[in-house]
Amino acid sequence: MPDVVEVRFKGARKEYFTWQSDTTLAVGDAVVVQAERGEDLGHVSALGEDAELKCAGSCNGCDRAKPYEPKTHVIRAASSQDVHVSTELRKAEEDVRRKVLERVGAHQLSMKVSDAEWQWDRKKLTVYFTADKRVDFRALVRDLASLFRTRIELRQIGARDEAKRLDGVGRCGRQFCCSSWLPELRPVSLSLAKDQRLSLNPSQISGGCGRLLCCLRYEHDFYVATRKRFPKEGRVLRTTAGEERVEAVDIFRERVLLKNEDGSFRSVSLVELKEEIAAPERPPESPAKPPSGLVTFDTKDEPVTTEQAVDAITPPRRKRRRRRRRGRGGGGSDKKDPSGNEA
Repeated sequence: MPDVVEVRFKGARKEYFTWQSDTTLAVGDAVVVQAERGEDLGHVSALGEDAELKCAGSCNGCDRAKPYEPKTHVIRAASSQDVHVSTELRKAEEDVRRKVLERVGAHQLSMKVSDAEWQWDRKKLTVYFTADKRVDFRALVRDLASLFRTRIELRQIGARDEAKRLDGVGRCGRQFCCSSWLPELRPVSLSLAKDQRLSLNPSQISGGCGRLLCCLRYEHDFYVATRKRFPKEGRVLRTTAGEERVEAVDIFRERVLLKNEDGSFRSVSLVELKEEIAAPERPPESPAKPPSGLVTFDTKDEPVTTEQAVDAITPPRRKRRRRRRRGRGGGGSDKKDPSGNEA
């Protein structure tokens, strides 16, 4: 079975090819690959099992249990002359982009030309652009085809894809994640920033592309898993200092900010807080009350039975007096005097 090879091109674009030769390739080698209607040059970024796993996860419907073989293949390892031709094409692409910008202005199209990329054999020129809405560029394509005498492809991309192609340095001081290692650009919502207790100001949580930071997505699972170890903000805890309210937590330093009843604050580590939290104390059990007086028995030599002891300490029940109803048998409220006459 031929080996699967991952090859990267300009703008962090990557594709997968098969390699059937006995010559061993290494990561970083330049290779000439079979492209659409021609040949292209790229650099090897993954080989063997790693390339197979990445290839299976990059498309929909692939079954990792079955070997997947790409349709295109690596033609040969690139020579020094092939690499020199590719370098000269990369230098000429900036001039191509300027000419495309002039043509776009002449046609009065509302589109921003981001980049231009030559195929290694110069049989195709791909122009990448961004636009707020759909653009009718059919006249522009005919104009560019007559200018460069090759096949023209205009491809509209989003703001994140533009940042991935152009590369740059983020607000963290490092290279863009989308251009260096991030394999997939997933959607990012504002709710992720809320879960991480970040500022909701767009200027503070946006990247170089003007969209929300990609790190909000792939760091979200870490924040959710770590916060489960900390008490929630607003919860009242009973510690050695009394009842205290959780004001804030620092998951990186593993510290908790507490507010006491008198309004004072203190910061403790998570380990110390767990040791200080006191378990709820059980109320002391009240001892059994002794009988109000001593009970004596005068049974001479006979033993005292259990029934006699219970009867002796059990208080006697009070007898309820039955109230006599008035007028019973006298016909209700009618009264008679002693002589028998009705009143």
